[in-house]
Amino acid sequence: MRIAIVTETYAPDLNGVARTLVALVGELRRLGHEVNLVRPTPRDADVPREIGEVRVIGMAIPGYTAMQFGFPAGGLLRELWTKVRPDVVHIDTEGPLGYSALNAARALNLPVTSSLHTHFHVYMRHYGLPWLGAPALAYLRHFHNATAFTLIPTEDQRVQLAADGLQQLRVLGRGVDAELFHPKRRNPALRAAWGVADDAPVALYVGRLAAEKNLQLFIRSIHAMREVQPDLRAVVVGSGPLEHDLRRDHPEIIFSGARVGEDLAEHYASADCFVFPSLSETFGNVLLEAMASGLAPLAFDYAAARHLFVDAENGLVARVGDEQHFIEQAKRLASSPEWAQTLGIAARQRAETQTWSMIAQQLEAMWREITPETDSQTHPASQAKSTSQARPHMQGAA
Repeated sequence: MRIAIVTETYAPDLNGVARTLVALVGELRRLGHEVNLVRPTPRDADVPREIGEVRVIGMAIPGYTAMQFGFPAGGLLRELWTKVRPDVVHIDTEGPLGYSALNAARALNLPVTSSLHTHFHVYMRHYGLPWLGAPALAYLRHFHNATAFTLIPTEDQRVQLAADGLQQLRVLGRGVDAELFHPKRRNPALRAAWGVADDAPVALYVGRLAAEKNLQLFIRSIHAMREVQPDLRAVVVGSGPLEHDLRRDHPEIIFSGARVGEDLAEHYASADCFVFPSLSETFGNVLLEAMASGLAPLAFDYAAARHLFVDAENGLVARVGDEQHFIEQAKRLASSPEWAQTLGIAARQRAETQTWSMIAQQLEAMWREITPETDSQTHPASQAKSTSQARPHMQGAA
């Protein structure tokens, strides 16, 4: 298949949306599909261009400068997709670029699908703008209901969003690179740099340092865990608008900043348990990464945790919104390092079943349902022709 993917975040961005898409694109290409990206130009000018990648003008999101949105590019996309017609257009984000792509695809009668990664209507509460929740939800409804289907990561999300008026929702889970995120990457030198003894437990958080992540509960949980296990240390990996204040107010916590690749994998594997208090996730990829790394995870009973955890067998769950129960579960986790290690082993086994290859094949099957049959004898030749036609145009689109 020839797949056009439109997104306002991609590598080297460090958020879960970008990392999910990078993994899926890689697997789709390994399955033999031609994937062409449309994205804002990265702020880092040294980021290499992928084959078939179109870049448009972008701008940082006010108040959320770690991400940017793409300016509308409807004319460019109509011209591009008229010359080289994709079998399906998938829009991964709902910003101005995504909306222009939706209109361009519909004007050309192309099959178009979407993903919903972020509950913008919920985020408004965390940023002091609760009155924007209803308009945000109305926009999400308008946008996604205009596509053939919308991908969401869990059945719980499907039920919730259907009640909010979104239609044609399809559940597509998340995968993990279980070779990258692996207990074998535990690094004694890194633990020594943290000032942690060999037998002292480390509680880890990985994610954005932002209001919607409920980090004050993480800090309260760490203090409670230290009542049970005084040697416990806390490590936070990530960056965001709250980083400066958190570093200033909590010198007892080790802040490692943003990490990627093997460096990130070492940080996971060098910890012992994963404490994740967020209530704003659509899934929570970091939970899968922690599980694959052999950590005992704790999270609220929704999104990824509800899908992946069996309480007290491969992780611990707290009742949704019950912060006191979350803290009690954190203390329970700290009470027995040996039991936490057993939970981590079981978590690793569960994570190994969640491969990106499996997820990509499920997505491929969904797209096959809405795309016309392609002549397998002529399609490879048309792909070669489209590549020769498209590359000069794409180079000029940066």
